[in-house]
Amino acid sequence: MTTPIERTVETNGISLRVIESGDRDAPVVVLAHGFPELAYSWRHQIPALAAAGYRVLAPDQRGYGGSSRPEGVEDYSIVELTGDLAGLLDDVGAERAVVVGHDWGSPVVANFALLHPDRVAGVVTMSVRPVPRSSVPPTRIWRKTFGDNFFYILYFQEPGIADAELNGDPARTLRRMIGGLNVETFATQRMFAPGPAGLIDRLPEPDRLPDWITQPELDHYTEEFTRTGFTGGLNWYRNFDRNWELTEQTPASTITVPTLFIGGSADPVLAISSNDRISQVVSGEYREVLIDGAGHWLQQEKPAEVNRELLGFLDSLGLK
Repeated sequence: MTTPIERTVETNGISLRVIESGDRDAPVVVLAHGFPELAYSWRHQIPALAAAGYRVLAPDQRGYGGSSRPEGVEDYSIVELTGDLAGLLDDVGAERAVVVGHDWGSPVVANFALLHPDRVAGVVTMSVRPVPRSSVPPTRIWRKTFGDNFFYILYFQEPGIADAELNGDPARTLRRMIGGLNVETFATQRMFAPGPAGLIDRLPEPDRLPDWITQPELDHYTEEFTRTGFTGGLNWYRNFDRNWELTEQTPASTITVPTLFIGGSADPVLAISSNDRISQVVSGEYREVLIDGAGHWLQQEKPAEVNRELLGFLDSLGLK
């Protein structure tokens, strides 16, 4: 099965639209996207990994694209999100897989290794490093840190407010997030200044599209999010404190399998997760790679470099 196919998997009480490619007997690699993305965000990785001898599963995760969008905020907890990935492995009859996550997909795959340790052969996180569980609920830390200043994750907490801004003009939302999210814009006072302005209002309108994405590609995102809205993805953010409670005890206390972190040197999100406490969450072999000049959307911005690192990591595991 070298040509990617799209199918629906019924698992964990929901439907997941999945792009699948590769030989059915090959080692399984699951690609977990972030916010606001889709399985489509892995369009440069899926054929490369399949051609290299891996069976690739890339879902639209719950709340996104062609997958189910449950109404309850609690339906987007880390237990449900990792349960979806376990369900994908059950569907294809795989005992274990290498799990690769970008942005929000990174904490999903890192927690998958803690909650389902017997199902994971390797972990790759991109843009967001694995971080140990905090001593107090995360939103309490952020409220103390930012006070009256704006912080986008706190802005996302109240149902309805960010939803209205992002859903109001999906083309504008995606254009600014994809084209205007960089180190320079996030370093400005505007991003943290107190006031009623939302996230998209604070991001600049790009003069043109970045050279790594075409208008038809951006249109694909716009069409999907115009149809679904952004509430499903925002509900992931509304579970930070719930996830903190749910992970007080996990089947594995650390990630014991080989783990790779890939970051972009120009990614503003990189500062959110430092590497000074990695040893508290990863006890297996750990390595970091920073791709020079890559921003937040690094697997789309620098596909050749990302594919090279992914394939090198996969081959080092000796799964074939």
